[in-house]
Amino acid sequence: MSDNLFTLMIIPSRKSGVKKISVPRVLVRNLFIAFVLVIFVTLYIIYDYASIKRDRAELARLRAQTKEQSQQFRDLAMKIDGFADRMEKLRQFDKKIRILSADQTSRDKKLPLGIGGSDNEARMKDLLDQDQQKLITGMRKGIAKLNEDANDREKSFNELLNFLHEQKSILAATPSIWPVKGWVTSEFGVRESPFRTGVEFHKGLDISTRFGKEVVAPADGLVIVSAYDQQDGNFIKIDHGRGLATGFAHLSRMAVKQGMRVKKGDIVGYVGDTGRSTGSHLHYSVFVNNVPVNPRKYLKNIFG
Repeated sequence: MSDNLFTLMIIPSRKSGVKKISVPRVLVRNLFIAFVLVIFVTLYIIYDYASIKRDRAELARLRAQTKEQSQQFRDLAMKIDGFADRMEKLRQFDKKIRILSADQTSRDKKLPLGIGGSDNEARMKDLLDQDQQKLITGMRKGIAKLNEDANDREKSFNELLNFLHEQKSILAATPSIWPVKGWVTSEFGVRESPFRTGVEFHKGLDISTRFGKEVVAPADGLVIVSAYDQQDGNFIKIDHGRGLATGFAHLSRMAVKQGMRVKKGDIVGYVGDTGRSTGSHLHYSVFVNNVPVNPRKYLKNIFG
């Protein structure tokens, strides 16, 4: 029976009898187990509380992050709308440039049609109050559409730029300036002959000015004739391409040779009275497919 008991002896410091307390072994074991269980339960509660507190902090952080991301989505959606508005302005600007360019170019030269997007795209602001997934889907579609519109605008502006470069080259090769400043003493067309009785057809403009004055090229081109002619005296002819050419007769001196390329405004010769002439002047002529036409059709500024 004593094997099932634990004996606890209490020895006081004073002179008194030793006290013995006998505790059943089962009770001690049960108390120990209960103590261990209490320790484990306490540790679990502390751990669970710490986990709940940590999870609450994480949940609060995720909620704040979700709110911030939601606001960022809304801001991005509004920016997409803003970019869409700017793309529409660029499309309208493209259209205006084409209309202006078409007004400034000849009717036989067609301006390429513009490339444009749809006017009926969904607005991101209409999706702000809907499900976030719908907003994200709409944003993806909006970004894809903006990318497509940007590519279209790039192609359109490149097309327009090439067209304007071509028009610039055509304009540079169009004889639109006067070769010399002076007074027109004889117009293009039928006139009384200064050398004999009767009338004759005058194939250009006679521009009277001082002897030796510089004569300039009215447009870019290639000198195809630079020689003396018994009728026209010192004569220069410039080919401007597209069937256009200009001629300069009665020059006192020629400043270019056959085969040279000239730019608009370059000096090609000097006013004189060589050949069949009654005085110092320049006979200026314009040819379309080798047929003389009235030079005034191409001259923008009027001096004569």
